[in-house]
Amino acid sequence: MQLPEQVPGAERSQFALLKVRRFLPFFLTQFLGAFNDNLFRNALVVSITYGAAVSAGQASVLSNAAQGLFILPFFLFSALAGQLADKYEKSRLIRQTRLAEVMLMFCAAAALYVGHIPTLLGLIFLLGVLATIFGPLKYSLMPQHLLQSELVGGNALVDAGTFIAILIGTISGGLLVPTPTADQAAGTSTANTAAAIAMIVVAIGTWLCSRFIPPAEATDPGLKVNFNPFSATWQALKFAAQSRAIMNSLLGISWFWLVGALILAQLPAYSKDVLGGDKTVYTLLLASFSLGTALGSLACERLSGHKVEIGLVPLGSIGMTVCLLNLYFAYPEAHTGTTALTWSAFLAAGGWKVALNCALIGVFGGLFIVPLYALILSRSAESHRARIIACNNILNAGFMVIAALLAIAWFQLLHLTIPQLFILAAVLNAVVAIYIYTLVPEFLMRFLSWVFVNIMYRIRVHGLENIPETGPALLVCNHVSFMDALVIGGSVRRPVRFVMDHNIFKIPVMGFIFRTAHAIPIAPAREDASALTRAFDRIDAELAEGEIVCIFPEGKLTRHGEMNEFKRGVEKILERRTVPVVPMALRGLWGSFFSHRDGKKAMSQMPKRFWSRIELIATAPVHGDDASAEGLQRIVAGLRGEWQ
Repeated sequence: MQLPEQVPGAERSQFALLKVRRFLPFFLTQFLGAFNDNLFRNALVVSITYGAAVSAGQASVLSNAAQGLFILPFFLFSALAGQLADKYEKSRLIRQTRLAEVMLMFCAAAALYVGHIPTLLGLIFLLGVLATIFGPLKYSLMPQHLLQSELVGGNALVDAGTFIAILIGTISGGLLVPTPTADQAAGTSTANTAAAIAMIVVAIGTWLCSRFIPPAEATDPGLKVNFNPFSATWQALKFAAQSRAIMNSLLGISWFWLVGALILAQLPAYSKDVLGGDKTVYTLLLASFSLGTALGSLACERLSGHKVEIGLVPLGSIGMTVCLLNLYFAYPEAHTGTTALTWSAFLAAGGWKVALNCALIGVFGGLFIVPLYALILSRSAESHRARIIACNNILNAGFMVIAALLAIAWFQLLHLTIPQLFILAAVLNAVVAIYIYTLVPEFLMRFLSWVFVNIMYRIRVHGLENIPETGPALLVCNHVSFMDALVIGGSVRRPVRFVMDHNIFKIPVMGFIFRTAHAIPIAPAREDASALTRAFDRIDAELAEGEIVCIFPEGKLTRHGEMNEFKRGVEKILERRTVPVVPMALRGLWGSFFSHRDGKKAMSQMPKRFWSRIELIATAPVHGDDASAEGLQRIVAGLRGEWQ
C-alpha cells in the first residue's frame, strides 16, 4: 500500500517522520504504552516495598513475582501474538489492545488505591499479555508504513522513545507512590490516587493516539492459527532458524537484553552498597544508561546514512565490552563513608566516570541493537515478519531469565562482588561477539569496510534510490581505485556481489572482505579461461537469485585518470539474463592513495590526505534489452562530468 505521504525521493532526517501520520500516531502509541507499563510496574513494586503490610522478605518475593508475572506471557503467548499480527489488519489489533489497556488501568487504579496485592499481581500478568501482543504488531507494522531508507531511522526513534519512556515511567512510578512517612502523615493513600489517575489518563491518551494509525493490511490472511503455545513456539523458532543472518540477529538482540538485565538488576545494590549513594545516585545511573541507549539508537541513522548498516554492530559490541571493563576500574572499591552520597556529591567525588561509562554502555548498546532490528525487518519475509518478531520476544525473555539465574549463581554460590560481575559481563560479551561474527562474517566485513571507508573519505551520494529495492539488477561503474568496491558496497543499501580481478583476493584484509561479501573472482581468458567461464556462471546464478551484481566494465583501474573503454562482458551477461542496468560514477578518487596517479609509487607511501570528499552518483536504470557497452560508457562518462 502506498500512503499519500510515502513519496520516494531525497533522504530526510529521521525526525521528519514525527511530522507524518504514517509514523507519529504509532510512535506516540508505543511511547505512552511503554511509559504506562513501567509506571504501573514500578508503582506496584514500590507500593509493595514501602506501603504493604508485609515483611521485608515477603516484599522481596512479591516484587520478584511481579516482574516474573509480567515476563511470563512472553513465553506463553508470543508465538500466538505473532500469528495474529500476520493474519489480521494491524492497526485494528493495536486499537483493541489499547482499549483493553484502558479497562485494565481502571481496575489497576482501584486495586492500587486500596492496596489489594493479589489483584495487582493478576493485573500485571494481564498487562504482560497485552505487551506480548503489541510487540510483533509494533515492529512488523513499520516496514508497511516506512520506506526502506526510513527503516533505520524509524527503528531508532522507536527504540530511543522506548528507553526514554521506560526511564520516565519507572521514575514516575516511584515518585507517585507514597513513602512510609507520607502515609503516616496523611493517613490515606493520596499519592496512590495520583498514580491511579495518571495511569488512567495515559491509557486513554494511548488509545486515542492509536485511532489515528493508518491501516496495515494482513500479510498472511489465510494463516491457520496454532493455539498450542509449545508447538507454535517451536514452529516460530524453526522458521527463524532458516536464515542464519536473521537467527543470529535475534540471538544478538537477546544477548544485549541479557547484558542489560544483568547490569540494570545490580544498579540499586551497586549504587547503595558499592558506591555509597542514596536513591538519587541509582536514578542518575539508570538515567545515564537509558539516555545513552536513546542517543546511540538515534545516532545509528546518521552514522548509517539512512540504510541498514550492520557494520555498526561490531562497533557496538566492542564499545560495550570496553565500557564494561572500564566500569570496574572507574570505581573498583566500595564506599567507606557513613553518610550516603547524593547525586551531586557522588559526581564531585569522581562518580562522573561511572555515570559516563553507564551512558556509553547505552550508546554502544543502541548502535548494537538498532541495525539488528532493521536487518530482521528488512530481510524477513513479509508474510512471516510478525512471527519472527514474536520469536525475538521469546528469546529476549529467555535470555533475561538466564541473566537472573547467572546473577544468583554469581552472588549466592561463588560469593563474588558486583564490580567483578562487570568483568564477567565484559568477557562474556567479547566471547559471544567473536562467536557471532565467526558464524556471520558479513557483520565483521561490513564493520571493517565502514571503518576503512569513513576514515579515508567523506562520501556524498546521489541517485541511489534508482537502485531497485528488490529483485536482480546489474550495476556498472567506472574503475578509479582499489577502494571502489568498498565505497559502493558501503553506500548501497542492499548487499552487492562484486565481480573482481582474481588477484585482489590475494591482498590481506581486502581479500577477506571480498570473499566474505561473496565477490566473484574473474580472470582474463588468456590467463584462465575456465575461471572466466565460472565467473559468468556465478554472475548469472546470483542474478537468478535476485541479487545485485556490480561490474567495472573497463576491466582494470585507470592509470591516467580517464575512463578506459568498456568491455563487452556486460553484454554477455545481459544476453544470458535480461535485468535492469544501473549506471554509476565515482568522483574524487583519482589522486587518492589507492589510485594509480603516482604510477609505481602508488600505495608505497603514506596517504597525503584523509577524509577527503568523494561522490557516488547513480542514474535511472537502463532496460537490459537496450543496454550496450558503448551506450553505458557514454552514460557513466556523463555522470562523471566528461559529457555534458
